[in-house]
Amino acid sequence: MKAVILAGGKGTRGKPYTDYFPKAMSPIGGKALIEYIVKYLKSFNFVKEIIIISDYNGLGGQIKNYLENQKNITFVQDSHSGTGGDLLHIEKNLKGESEFILWFVDNLCAIDLKKMKDVFKNKKSTACIATRTKRKEETGFAVVEDGMIKEFKEKPVMKLQLSECLGIYMLDVEIIKRIKKNKQKEINLSFDILQQLSKEGKISAYNIGNVEWIDAESPTILERNQKMVQKIIKQMGL
Repeated sequence: MKAVILAGGKGTRGKPYTDYFPKAMSPIGGKALIEYIVKYLKSFNFVKEIIIISDYNGLGGQIKNYLENQKNITFVQDSHSGTGGDLLHIEKNLKGESEFILWFVDNLCAIDLKKMKDVFKNKKSTACIATRTKRKEETGFAVVEDGMIKEFKEKPVMKLQLSECLGIYMLDVEIIKRIKKNKQKEINLSFDILQQLSKEGKISAYNIGNVEWIDAESPTILERNQKMVQKIIKQMGL
């Protein structure tokens, strides 16, 4: 199985930092965010190659310079055609494969990809998306009764009414054919492709349970959540 890391995008949420380096290069303990993801993916013996999609003509060139000496990594140019459209450029790289992992670079999580793979297979799904049903909030909450505060809850763990989706997927290569049929200039994987698949009952969900996850959208988020970041890296065995 091959793993694809989407490391393109404009990095809008990470500005002004992403005016100077891509999110993938956000520093964590003297290393780049993407290095942790690459090492974690390689820790699974069924991951044979990692394909990184980014704009190597722009800031993404920093990623290539940083990782180009590592084995079993292929660099593919981002075409700025959306999270779905960019996958068309790896069709040749996936020849002979039946499925692949898709990991959005701003996701840091010690997800059990073996268990996720089992769910993907057992449900006979075309896509499997990592999800979670609870989240530790960053702000304080209060219990209010009849307009009066009865109790404070400092950064509680909240049960979510809807499952939150992580940017970590397992996809059947059939997804490439689906994307090909879409003639839009920019194709959003979730809304233009996976939405229809969900209506067809072809998308399974892998609940990460109590495993920590952070949306590493900017160095500010990583800095503000240092304890969580270090906990995740430890869970990743790195």
